[in-house]
Amino acid sequence: MIGDRDTAFPSTVPHRAVLDIGSNTVRLVVYGGAQRAPTALLNERVTARLGAELLHSGRIPEGAIGVALQGLRRYRRILTDLQIEDVDVIATAAARLAENGPAFLDQVRACGFEPLLLSGEEEARTSAMGVIGAFPGARGVVADLGGGSLELVEIRDGQCTHGVSLPLGALMLGELRAEGPHAFKHKIAKALKHEDWAHAMSEPLYMVGGTWRALASYAMEQLDHPLTDPHGFELEGKEALRLAKRMRDADPARLDLSRISEMRAGMLPDAAALLCVLLGKLEPPKLIFSSWGLREGRLYDRLDGAARAQDPLLAGVASFCAPRGGPPTLATQIAGWTVDALPRGGRGSERVRLAATMLALASMQIEPNLRVRQAINWALYKRWMDLDDGSRAMLAAAVSANCGVTELPKQLYRLSDARMLDEALCWGLAIRLARRLGGGSRRSLRNTALAISGKKLVLYLGESHADLWADHVEQDLANLAARLGLKPTYRVVPNDDLLGQAGLGIQVPELEG
Repeated sequence: MIGDRDTAFPSTVPHRAVLDIGSNTVRLVVYGGAQRAPTALLNERVTARLGAELLHSGRIPEGAIGVALQGLRRYRRILTDLQIEDVDVIATAAARLAENGPAFLDQVRACGFEPLLLSGEEEARTSAMGVIGAFPGARGVVADLGGGSLELVEIRDGQCTHGVSLPLGALMLGELRAEGPHAFKHKIAKALKHEDWAHAMSEPLYMVGGTWRALASYAMEQLDHPLTDPHGFELEGKEALRLAKRMRDADPARLDLSRISEMRAGMLPDAAALLCVLLGKLEPPKLIFSSWGLREGRLYDRLDGAARAQDPLLAGVASFCAPRGGPPTLATQIAGWTVDALPRGGRGSERVRLAATMLALASMQIEPNLRVRQAINWALYKRWMDLDDGSRAMLAAAVSANCGVTELPKQLYRLSDARMLDEALCWGLAIRLARRLGGGSRRSLRNTALAISGKKLVLYLGESHADLWADHVEQDLANLAARLGLKPTYRVVPNDDLLGQAGLGIQVPELEG
């Protein structure tokens, strides 16, 4: 039974695991949280380098097999102890291409696993599904760089087409480059042309794989980007080419790579050389980096249509905030209560405002001396799906204002413009008023209303709840009114009249659960 697990993982959610037997690493990831926005609870890898000699010998080295099997036995023990039975085991390029790949998979089965060997096309498609899950509505090309192969696939309207797998993995690039820059470029270009991929594109190139993300982390440091997670980071095509040209001939030991592992750092020059050729042929307007790929694509592929249609941002925020006092039902009620007191002509989306409301409520369980900083950190640095930089800044501004702090960190103004941040401050001040008016009770929200009437911001109190008026409520109302450029006032009215004072029907995207 899930509730009997002896583990630090939450016992109230089902867990599933993906075991990815790749050409460079053998990785186990245990997922929890919302199905539409799963959270990695355990992420462990063994660097076996199964595909290190594919070009040279066509075989998986015996030493690499030993390292992989030792790791697999450890994973089997962990999964058994955690009582996780939903385990998806996949094998990719090394097991697919190596002469001794079938024998190796037999040894994997002897460890108690049932591996699924993906074809090149299946690998490309599955990686693309991960990107589609992370970026709903994404259009462009997914480039997944693994240890033994490079997958390219077009995505549009939730569908994948023209998926190919090329033997251009990160472990092979060094040997290819050893023949000289001209021969390297010719081989890459020839492989792209053979698969009809040597043409310019007008949409983004989505970058999947640890080596690409390491490159993104380096670029973020070089550009002094205000955020730290490479997921969702965007880089203009011309800037990416400039960076790649500088990186391809660099000595990793002499670069500032404090946020990148030694293993990834050693692969960066070769990956940069490959990127130079890709950018020259595909000419994408920009690169978008994704932390979701093959493993998350397997999870997304299993979802039914209704689950896929859920908003991944709201699903993830709800899963995080509900156990911390920010349930989506209460947040939706507060979002509805405050909808008639929003800035006119606001440009922020309702989905982001609802996410901000859940985070604001959850932040109240943080100790007061830590609250503002921690809430802003949640907004800026947690890996929320389908959230651009400007919207992250609005989340941060809203949760700050909810704590009564309207002086924002300077970094937010590098992510969003002042008008958007001012709108988000109004969100936060309105949430603060709603939360403190009646202790966050649903009954207090049902028996009060907030609305703009002419040049006034009016708080309506039902007769049954007139005693809620207090000095701090008056101050919260005044602070919100001042931000909106209005005059604050309150009125006590018959409870039956409240629905006539405010339009409380907010349209909220569907949430999981």
